[in-house]
Amino acid sequence: MGGDAFTFELFGLTFNWANILSGTLVFVLTFFILFALSRKLTLKPTGGQNVIEWIIDFTNGVVRSQMPADQVGNYSFFIFVLFVFLFIANQLGLILQFGWNGHELIKSPTADPVVTLTFSLCVITLTHFAGISQKGLKGYFKEYLSPSALMLPINLVEEFSNFLTLGLRIFGNIFAGEMLLKLLAEMAFSHGIPTMIVSLPLEMIWQAFSVFIGSIQAYVFVTLTTVYISRKVTEE
Repeated sequence: MGGDAFTFELFGLTFNWANILSGTLVFVLTFFILFALSRKLTLKPTGGQNVIEWIIDFTNGVVRSQMPADQVGNYSFFIFVLFVFLFIANQLGLILQFGWNGHELIKSPTADPVVTLTFSLCVITLTHFAGISQKGLKGYFKEYLSPSALMLPINLVEEFSNFLTLGLRIFGNIFAGEMLLKLLAEMAFSHGIPTMIVSLPLEMIWQAFSVFIGSIQAYVFVTLTTVYISRKVTEE
């Protein structure tokens, strides 16, 4: 399985089949997993209901810890869905990778900077929308000039750096994890039984560690998302 991009053009734009197929698969998995966990809800939760309630409590806790109490209800569901989607996206490439004719078609979509920076751009755009909705257009942009107009370039650089670091952090971790797994797999089959004996335990250990890293990165992404939104909707 090669790593070359499998792309097509539409309306002058270039699209990557791996990102489209992997993202669609994550969307489908997210929907059906949450659908299955939320069936037959009871007052005494068991099984799948315990899992989904734990996830909801976890993400609600993230929102409550960062945002004003009157804003928690506006963003708790968004953060819940975002966390579950990113968690599944980060783990996909660890359990399923598929290629055809030398091209990758199924992998972790968050192992591509285009995908993670798109998520980052959506989050940063949402923060601006939230700030304008809360403070009004004039009041919102006035904060970029506070306490003086000299702060404007610094604030603009900060916004751009937030956009870059939010997207590139999760990409770097997931991409590095999958790349090392591929290298260990290639080493395992490079010289027969001796390299398999050495490489397979290492790959199992690294795969378990990658699950942990993918979970942490989903948590970090949604935590920073709530921080950025909170800073926009809270008065200085």
